[in-house]
Amino acid sequence: MTDVQPPPWAGLAPVGEYPYEETHDLRTGPDLHPALLGMLPLVGVWRGRGQGDYPTIEGDGFHYGQEVRFSHDGRPFLLYESRSWVIDVDGNPIRPANRETGWWRPVLVDGKPTDEIEVLLSQPTGIMELYIGHAKGTTQWQMATDAVVRTATAKEVRAAKRLYGIVEGALLYAIDLAAMGQPLQPHLSARLERVAG
Repeated sequence: MTDVQPPPWAGLAPVGEYPYEETHDLRTGPDLHPALLGMLPLVGVWRGRGQGDYPTIEGDGFHYGQEVRFSHDGRPFLLYESRSWVIDVDGNPIRPANRETGWWRPVLVDGKPTDEIEVLLSQPTGIMELYIGHAKGTTQWQMATDAVVRTATAKEVRAAKRLYGIVEGALLYAIDLAAMGQPLQPHLSARLERVAG
């Protein structure tokens, strides 16, 4: 074994906090990258209710609350963060549910955006999904998994499709899922209202 030499920065003072701003509010922070103009309606914080069901879930499905944040730092991608919690019919929280984080990226050709998008998502349950899709106008985005990667301990997920749209100022979505030996079928849907941005 050879001697390990300390790196050249060893002994230097720690750096300060992250020096670049990201924002979910188009009125503050860095300018939106021009390649993201087709995704501009998504930027903000959204909160609302959804419902889910699947053949492998006992009972009549479930209701959930959700907060979704689309933010940017001036570069050509959106940071996507989602957290959800199971609720009762009155909206009272019962327990935490799924979380996702990832990036929405416009596909650029010769530096110019197309209507195609790439969405990379990671979940704490050991699942990572790569979606390929496209914008339909400026208020609808449709995508399907190109790849699903999972850890050895994660539930079996083979494919998914997602449809997002801005309807009367709200963010609506529907997710179809093929998992646990089941064919692709409806799983989640929600209506989220803009609360910031």
